Amino acid sequence: MAPSEKAASASRPGAGLAGAGGPASLETAFSPESHPRLGVSTWTRLQLGSLSSGAVGFALGATHGGQMAQLRFRAEHAHKLPDSTTGWYLYHKSKHYYAIRGGVREGIRLGAKTCFWSFIALGLESTVDRCRGSSDMFSTIVATLSVAGAYSLWHKFTLSTAARTAKIGLLFGLTYGGVQDLIGSARGRPIGYVELIRGRFGSASHDTESPLGRR
Repeated sequence: MAPSEKAASASRPGAGLAGAGGPASLETAFSPESHPRLGVSTWTRLQLGSLSSGAVGFALGATHGGQMAQLRFRAEHAHKLPDSTTGWYLYHKSKHYYAIRGGVREGIRLGAKTCFWSFIALGLESTVDRCRGSSDMFSTIVATLSVAGAYSLWHKFTLSTAARTAKIGLLFGLTYGGVQDLIGSARGRPIGYVELIRGRFGSASHDTESPLGRR
């Protein structure tokens, strides 16, 4: 090989690592995108997670809003109940209309809020993964606790309510992050704390088996 060709090959990014048979870089080897969470790319996971949580929020909001609208309608018309079959028909028809309208309104409101905060949490989780260089449930816990704190500040919760919200965020982060780690471990995705534990136990066993460790 000519000296100019050697210099060109040496100046290529990752040429030394690739020549040694290793990965192009440590970041590429352990990047969260090379082993995406749940086997889904980050952008797709953001979209699916936000839409799914928005759908759940819409269902819960519609159910609660419809029930509250029915109770409100009955309370407003308790003093003038109908006294005929036609009157009762119109009464129930109006009640169902108010229930549907109240349910749709509350469902859209809660669904939009749930979709927004879920998008923030999932995006923050991915950001923490990239900053740490590994993806595990600790990134999920950081994301859920941060969103819980921001939600409490946005709504100006009291200290006790904010603590309860943070507890819910912590439990959700542990559960959701733990499930992701189990699925990722089964799929062969490197888990940060699992790799750390394996490395420490592996080095300890290697030192024990070495001739110096036997003395």
